Amino acid sequence: MAGSPTPKLKPGKGAGPVAANPAVAALAGFSAPLSWPLAIAYSGGADSTALLLAACAWRPGQVSAIHVHHGLQAAADTFASHCSAVCAGLGVPLHIARVDARHQSGESPEDAARKARYSALADGARALGLPAVLLGQHADDQVETLLLALSRGAGLAGLSAMPATFERSGVLFARPLLELPSASLRAWLIAQGHIFVEDPSNTDERYTRNLIRARLLPALHEAFPAFRSTFARSAIHAAQAQTLLDEVAAHDLAQTGQPPAIAKLQAMSRPRQANVLRHWLRIAHDATPSTAQLVELLDQIAACTTRGHHIHLKVATGHVHRVQGHLQWDGLI
Repeated sequence: MAGSPTPKLKPGKGAGPVAANPAVAALAGFSAPLSWPLAIAYSGGADSTALLLAACAWRPGQVSAIHVHHGLQAAADTFASHCSAVCAGLGVPLHIARVDARHQSGESPEDAARKARYSALADGARALGLPAVLLGQHADDQVETLLLALSRGAGLAGLSAMPATFERSGVLFARPLLELPSASLRAWLIAQGHIFVEDPSNTDERYTRNLIRARLLPALHEAFPAFRSTFARSAIHAAQAQTLLDEVAAHDLAQTGQPPAIAKLQAMSRPRQANVLRHWLRIAHDATPSTAQLVELLDQIAACTTRGHHIHLKVATGHVHRVQGHLQWDGLI
């Protein structure tokens, strides 16, 4: 954050025995097809450094890097300079994207920074003429995401944690390191003498993700040594179940029409109504209702038995209201 000290550069402790970068094997065994050349989201930290080196070893000459300069802390210029030096040494083209990641009222700083980062990465990939960006998130990040979702009472979509691939603004994003623990990546970098930066904000336990990393993950490792793989398996099961729900919702939305007909909704079970309404709001309006908002909307649909019944409810950043026999969503202006 603003005023943070300069990040620590993590040097290796000597040449040590020659070992294979575990990220190379992860790239080689990645289940989703990747179109090369591509870009690496390169922060300068341990995980993205291991991924950048792995990609250069796996497909030399077919790698570019994109560094997102958030400008949120004093160390940001140091991060960018470090990335420039590393990429110059590797002969890797580097695109530096400067973004305004300040959050709006009611928006968390983490969410604002994440949205700005992915938008900048997509823009950078398109500017470089590349179809895909590789992200360095690993098994520990996946566990943290799942624990955060559980703490918020998330549904299956949240419990699916981070997908291995997703698309944004016409660019494919892929996470080939999701099965690797962070410690294995750091150990390899240190053993081989590679330098990476340590973001000082990563130790600030005012941020929930950092608190989980510092306190919960060590306790989980002590109680359940295989928790990274078992948690990942649960996230995969949740993602598969969510895929089925999405397929059912798409079928049901075809039956209700867009915007949904209230009478058609009333012919469905309440869980099925909830599923198709979430789907409609997400795909048609990029809106996600809270649990309380959805419960109230379902109650209003059930009570809508007369021609004059009025519906006007706050849902996400807009309102759902009744227009004749259909539901309509309007965003706030």
